[in-house]
Amino acid sequence: MAGVRLTAPHRDALALVEVDAVASGLRTLDTLVKRAEVHVLEANLVEPGRFLILFDGGVAEVEEAFDAALERGGDSIVGRMKLPFAHTDLLQGLRGREVRANADELDTLGVIEGTAVAAVLEACDRALKEAGVRLTGIRVAGALGGRAFFVVHGPQHDVEAAIEAGTEVLHRHDRFHRTECIARPHPDMVPWLLRPAPFRLSGGN
Repeated sequence: MAGVRLTAPHRDALALVEVDAVASGLRTLDTLVKRAEVHVLEANLVEPGRFLILFDGGVAEVEEAFDAALERGGDSIVGRMKLPFAHTDLLQGLRGREVRANADELDTLGVIEGTAVAAVLEACDRALKEAGVRLTGIRVAGALGGRAFFVVHGPQHDVEAAIEAGTEVLHRHDRFHRTECIARPHPDMVPWLLRPAPFRLSGGN
């Protein structure tokens, strides 16, 4: 219709399922995308030999696809996470967005690392919602041995609050690995943040 501008559907919800085998993971992936219109951010092998499916979309669609994945995956599902209203920075970070600031623009960095992807994503969402920080970037990669981490930046007291919030989530899931609070990061260190790239994401719009 002339003069009518269609808007893109909201992609506020985020979900993850982790499957114990590639074969089962691919079948689970096929099931969930057939069930509802969601956007797959990544579907790939992660250590130790698991298949991770990460997707976002509208709240109702993600809920439907998530339930279908759990039903199909059954006992092969070894990790799960669903955030109906994920923080915008987390969603953008998983789509490849990073904040590349100069060292003199960074007061304090907070690094939060956990031993399971699902728990780290939930911890990141909580940290961003409960503290006045911004997400610098997030890493989920095969080279991390099944671990994941994220980096936030802001005033030191806010970064400390974010670390506390994220740590509480990781401890609750028994997935805590380590955190660090880095005040006044040196200019020679900052370029090495968040290397290498997480997944080779496609369709980051």
